[in-house]
Amino acid sequence: MQSLSDVPVDLMEQSEGVWPTRRRKIIDWLVNETRGERFIDNIFVQMCQRLRDEGVPVARASLHFRTLHPQWLGARILWRTGLAEAKIDTFAYGVEKTPQFQNSPVNEIFSGAVEVRRNLEIMRDGDGHHQFYDEMIREGLTEYVAWPMEHTLGKRHIATFSSDRPGGFTGEHIAFLKDVLPALTLVSEIRTKNILARTLLETYVGPHASAEILAGATTRGSGATVGAAIMICDLRDFTTISDQWPRDDVIELLNGYFDAMSEPIEKHGGEILKFMGDGMLAIFPLRDAAACQNLLMAIKEAERAVADLNERNARDGREVLRYGVGVHVGDVMYGNIGSRRRLDFTVIGPAVNVASRLESLTKEIKRPVLFSRAFVEMAACKEGMESLGSFPLRGLGEPVDVFAFKQS
Repeated sequence: MQSLSDVPVDLMEQSEGVWPTRRRKIIDWLVNETRGERFIDNIFVQMCQRLRDEGVPVARASLHFRTLHPQWLGARILWRTGLAEAKIDTFAYGVEKTPQFQNSPVNEIFSGAVEVRRNLEIMRDGDGHHQFYDEMIREGLTEYVAWPMEHTLGKRHIATFSSDRPGGFTGEHIAFLKDVLPALTLVSEIRTKNILARTLLETYVGPHASAEILAGATTRGSGATVGAAIMICDLRDFTTISDQWPRDDVIELLNGYFDAMSEPIEKHGGEILKFMGDGMLAIFPLRDAAACQNLLMAIKEAERAVADLNERNARDGREVLRYGVGVHVGDVMYGNIGSRRRLDFTVIGPAVNVASRLESLTKEIKRPVLFSRAFVEMAACKEGMESLGSFPLRGLGEPVDVFAFKQS
């Protein structure tokens, strides 16, 4: 067996890489000692503090990430000297079209630049540079540098560093930061992938189901029986609306309706399990003693929100939206259901069927929200309800006593 001492010197030299230019403790820390920290902002703060301890005069630093999020285009993590925690800002879609962003050094990197470096000590007001540099000059910063962080498959993010040292960064400081950057890139990609997985799951299956899945509930049939107040909503005449209106208008109407209905549900602790075309299924788990009351508050706020939406729609010459809601309470099977390769985290059971049948009954009775006696009794809200009688529901053996809000 050939030993290292037997390898020719010229071959050893050829096998040496170019990174890092020097062995640095902070790189060892980033790679080997940050495994227990979940969040990149905490790692970034510690890294910047360690850089200053090593003599690199970083006074301000930031990370800029493009995200896969339904509401936010990107996020910035900002650290300054003296801060124990980073400041995190999110940026909505559309910011990339503003002149402030398009003329920014961040956009230069996103557009392909491999480095942006500015000597702030020689800049003066009125020189035509971006106002961002004026802000840093007022903070007493002397130099700014930004580099891309290349994640897998060309996903480009950004790291920036600013100095408060007279004369800015030296060549050795820049070499130090460039040595740290690849390790920071790897560490940040791992953390952002974790955040991305959680965000995507929360976006598509809800916060509780996403937590269950991330905790390992990925086997078909896995789940539990839980008590829950159940509400099923459906938009009326949507087929007619979708036939008569342009596609983009239909999507905007539908999104406006779902915003009006879903925001109060989430505000009051409900969990939206799925959107089904123009319908929605949500539950309020009974582990919260106030679940039924929370559902009632959510419905009342949703009614007001839809009324406000309809006023705007009427002013804009759009359709007034009508809906039906069925509410019941009982045990449901909550878990993974589906084929071997495609699963749905949802609820099933007789209680869900009752809520669905009550929602359908709203079309016949012409009342937008119907409740079962079981829900009314558990919520102790009979005084605010009107009994509509007992109704046979399709597929169910016994008729169900049905209630609605009292009409004023």
